[in-house]
Amino acid sequence: MVLNLFRRFVIMAIAVPLAAFGARKLSDAVEKRRGPNRATRLLRQGADTLHGFRRPKKRRFSPGR
Repeated sequence: MVLNLFRRFVIMAIAVPLAAFGARKLSDAVEKRRGPNRATRLLRQGADTLHGFRRPKKRRFSPGR
């Protein structure tokens, strides 16, 4: 059980941000050579989606609530 928890932590803390970084760099490199196209747009959207998986920060004293 501890091993599964550690494995999940490693994937979420290291592998997912690394994959998003790689997708963004690959998108930039392809755009530089061939210009913007569907593949580069999908790579960038995928990187943005992976970046959005972070847990939102808790706000202790939000004025609107």
